[in-house]
Parts: sequence; C-alpha cells; structure tokens
Amino acid sequence: MNERLDDARTDVAKIIGDQAGEWDMAGLIPLEPLRQLGAKGLLCAEVAESAGGLGFSSQDNGELIAHIGEHCGSVRSVATCQGMAAWTVRRFGDAGQRATFLRRLTGGELAAMAFSEPGAGSDLSAMRTEIVADGDTVVVSGHKVWVTGAKYADLLVVFGRFGVGAAAVVVPTSAPGVRLENVPGALGCRAGGHANVRLDAVRVPVANLLRGAGQPLGWLVTTALTYGRLSVAWGCVGILRACLRAATTHATSRKQFGQLLADHQMIRRHIAELLVAEQVATRVCEHASRCWDAGSPEMVTASVVAKHVAAGHAATGSSTAVQVLGSAGVLDGHVVARAYRDAKLMEIIEGSNEISQLMLADHALGTS
Repeated sequence: MNERLDDARTDVAKIIGDQAGEWDMAGLIPLEPLRQLGAKGLLCAEVAESAGGLGFSSQDNGELIAHIGEHCGSVRSVATCQGMAAWTVRRFGDAGQRATFLRRLTGGELAAMAFSEPGAGSDLSAMRTEIVADGDTVVVSGHKVWVTGAKYADLLVVFGRFGVGAAAVVVPTSAPGVRLENVPGALGCRAGGHANVRLDAVRVPVANLLRGAGQPLGWLVTTALTYGRLSVAWGCVGILRACLRAATTHATSRKQFGQLLADHQMIRRHIAELLVAEQVATRVCEHASRCWDAGSPEMVTASVVAKHVAAGHAATGSSTAVQVLGSAGVLDGHVVARAYRDAKLMEIIEGSNEISQLMLADHALGTS
C-alpha cells in the first residue's frame, strides 16, 4: 500500500469535494482551493521533498493526476500546467533558480505555460515571441494564446526566440507590460483559467532566464511537452474512471421495461467497452511512466503513445457514458456531460491526434 499516495488522494477529494460541476458552470475555480492544493505539493508532486514537493515517481504522480482528473478536469488542467512549469525549472534551471522557483510552486503560487501564438499552434516553428538580453535583464515581447491556467497564475513560463535559438523565461503576471485577456466559453475544462497573454516589452531579471537559452526551439519545447502529454494522458484515465463509475451506478439503479439497465445486454456491452478503455489507457500510461522513471530513451515516444491512446479512449468512452445515462447524461454540469466536453479537448491539446500520428509514423519509419 502506498500510504503517501492515499493521503494525497484524500486531500484532493477533500479540497475539491463536490464542487467540480459548480466550477464548470461558472467557468471559474476559486483561488483558495487551488492554492491549498499547491501548498500541499499536490499540483507538482514529482518535485523533491527538499523543495517542498512530495517526491513522487512518475507512476505515483500519474495516479494522483488521474485522481484529480476523476474529480475535476479543470483542476487537472491547472495541475498539468503547474507540473510542466516545475519540470521545466527542474530540467533547465540552475541551482539558484530551482531553489527559488520550485519553492514558490510548492508554496501555494500558481504557474502557467505559454507556448501557442496566433500563428503558431501545432507549428511552433512559427513562434514570434522574442526574448532579448539587455544587461542584467531580459525583455520579453509577444502574444500568447490559449494559455491554460493563466487566469490564476502568479508566474508564466514563456517560450520564445532567443538569438538564433530559443529560450524559456519565468515572467511574473504582475510585471509591467503583462496583459491577460480571458478566453470565454471554452468547450472543455471551462474553469481551467484559459487566457490570451500579451507581453509588451516586459522586463524581468536575467536570473529568470532558464538555462538552455540558445538551444533549438524544438528541443526545448519537446522537453516540456513530454511531461504535459503524459500528464494529460493520466488525466484521461481519470475521465474514463469517472465515466465508468457514473455509468455503472446508473445502470444498476435505473429500470427500463421492468429491468435494471444493467440486465440489458446492449448496456452491458457499453459497460464492458468502458472498462476496456479505462484499462488500456491505464496500461499505456503506466508504461510511459516506467520509461520516465527509468530515464529511458523511449520516454518521448511512449508519452506520445499514451496521450494519443488515452485521449482517444476518453473521447469515445465519455460518449458511451452519455449514451448509457441518456437524458441524465446530457444535463450541463453532470459529470459525464462535463467529461464528454473535456475529453474532446484532450484530443487537441499538447499535440492534436493528427500531430501525434505524424510523430509516431516518423518514429516507426525511422525518420524522426
């Protein structure tokens, strides 16, 4: 038994409670529960205990992310961003940067990752944001879109052009020149705090520029996205578990034609397929997490496979759950209606299905 993971799950359940539907309908998570989760290290649990984290393996962190996703997809999306920010600092930060920023991320402050731009979604090579060194400061100028968690964030990890290469820099949202514009009416993860970010000659200390500055853009972004893809995949496991629980509960309590739904063969078929989807998604995530923990060169590909498979199963599985629940499942705010919308978003973020397929084809053909 992993008591620390069980304790973390208990904390998540207590803090989120039954509020996910309310937050989804309002399109907003109150800051207090997010800061509570952050201060307990639950939003970036792989950070070492010495830096205020829980020191979880990728496997344990994945199960925690799945548990968060089972309760609330919007909170899970914030956790994914927090984890990506922490991983980026761990991977590229020097000792001083790690000591400073990781403590802030495990102390209740929140972070978001700024990748996409109006002309640079999946094609990040089209990124136009510029990071320019100027003495003991760096100046950041650009326009980022669909930055999940930005509405709640104290810090942004911004990726941009840096000379002939690229860089990542930590930018406080309170810095002069940072402007946030809410993205209203998102289809999925409605309370995920999506915002567009304008960076108008934002000046921050050079100490906020993470190591790796000047490296190729693709290498920097892929390093960060690998964590994000695996986190999204585990979140999809959570979506499937929530759908399976809702469908089985409904099928064993609702009667049609004098029989429980669970006694109808077609409903049993739906339940079986939901179970298979959850099991397959879990297994590919477990494999990817084992690769992560072992530092295997297969880690990047395994994360793409996990994200692609889990997101696809979450989309079809949530649709199946809506079908089983019928009219009850199409009510806005219901767990499976929310899952249905959230799952569609999972097929797009951190690399769309099509981008995943191209990457996997390149790997199989030896052209990556």
